[in-house]
Amino acid sequence: MRGLTKFLLILLLLIAAAGGVFLATWDIPAPVSKVERVIPDDRFPR
Repeated sequence: MRGLTKFLLILLLLIAAAGGVFLATWDIPAPVSKVERVIPDDRFPR
């Protein structure tokens, strides 16, 4: 039983490390939608 627990712990650590490497190297594309907002002049003091 001890060997199975050790194996599962090592497997879990390897999966977590692989997930971290994947997220660190994944090139997520930037959003391309254009956002325009009209801000009234009253919000800015002169």
